[in-house]
Amino acid sequence: MTFNLECAGCVSRGIPFMKRLHSEFGSRVNLLAVHTSHGHRPLPREDVEPTLIKFARDFARLPFPVALDVSGTLARAWQTEGTPHWLAFAPGGELLRSVYGSQDNAQTRLHYLLEEWAGQDPEAQG
Repeated sequence: MTFNLECAGCVSRGIPFMKRLHSEFGSRVNLLAVHTSHGHRPLPREDVEPTLIKFARDFARLPFPVALDVSGTLARAWQTEGTPHWLAFAPGGELLRSVYGSQDNAQTRLHYLLEEWAGQDPEAQG
């Protein structure tokens, strides 16, 4: 997921959804959040990095890695529409799905994709 700390949808819906995906699928898929300036005001690394580390480690306690796309180059290369934007890749690197937004429709599509790709949690199958 590409996100930005100044994006209300990212912080209030996107990050909590990523944490839920991690708790459900984290043993079967690799999740990564990428803080990007694409679509937001560009700030120097020294202004963003300490806040991002504090947010990820101390406030949100994210259980997955967080990367920093200071220039927005990565987000532009994958043609993200803004933040949050979700990119799902196959193990070989092929882009399976690109989904913009954090509303229920986007979350549902991503959850279904992970269920299909990673399979149901054996404990949830009863």
